[in-house]
Formats: sequence, C-alpha cells, structure tokens
Amino acid sequence: MNWYVVYTKPKWEKKVADQLNKIGITSYCPLITQIRQWSDRKKKVEVPLFNSYVFVQLGDLDRNLVFQTPGVIRYLFWLGKPAIVRDEEINVIKNSLNSPTISEVSVAPFKIGDKIKLDSGAFSNQDAIVQEISNTHYILVLESLGCVLKIKYK
Repeated sequence: MNWYVVYTKPKWEKKVADQLNKIGITSYCPLITQIRQWSDRKKKVEVPLFNSYVFVQLGDLDRNLVFQTPGVIRYLFWLGKPAIVRDEEINVIKNSLNSPTISEVSVAPFKIGDKIKLDSGAFSNQDAIVQEISNTHYILVLESLGCVLKIKYK
C-alpha cells in the first residue's frame, strides 16, 4: 500500500488524522513541540510539522474513503498524479522527530532571495537564487551558468 498526502483545512491536521484512524485508515501527522507565548504565560504545544498535510496509507481502490472525514479537502498532486511518499521517507521523518539530538525542527517555504542547490533534473548540483515565486512557478537565477530558470509546478 502507498502513502499519499492529504491536504486538509488549516488547523485540522490532528483532527483529520484522529478521524481517519478511527475509521480504519492508517494516517500519520508528524507533530513537533513548540513553546508558544501569550501575554500572561508560556505553554508547550504540539503542532503539525507540515501545515495542512496528513499522510495516509491505503490502496489505490480505497483512496476515496478519506473524503468521508470532515476537514479533508483533496489529495496533493505531483505531475498530474496523486503524490506518493515512500515508506523510507515516512520512516526518516519518524526517526528524525524521535531523535534526541534534534532540538528544533521547522519547515518553511522558499522565499525570494534564498540560495538553494538543485538536487535533480538537468541542472542538478547547480546553485540558484530564488528570484520570483508565484502560484504556478518559481524563477531561479543560475549565476554560474548565467541564465534564468523558470520551473512550473501544479
């Protein structure tokens, strides 16, 4: 069975994961502990590592069962197909979060001006600077090659 990524309503990740587990669908919502401060106190709270994402493990024929759960919006797609996460990747997330040597974890999207290293495709191992971010594409500047790269995504 494959792991898929379900996109949820904001702040519904833990509720969706609990409801999916109750109806017999294996789900995983990686949580991290953060200290949140209010005007009168500090408190440790568990928050999802990935905002609005829950991982579910089920067969291809059972994929529509997740829509019985309130808070589920859609599947995350990659290249026109539902994104599949390998078991090894789920295990890496679980092991990393359980590691005593890691004190703080956060996930943030790219911002304009970030320097990144491309890890796949024709421009693998090239350094790039994020110049523009839109709903459909990134524009990256590859200084070493003297070119601008536009990467579309869905």
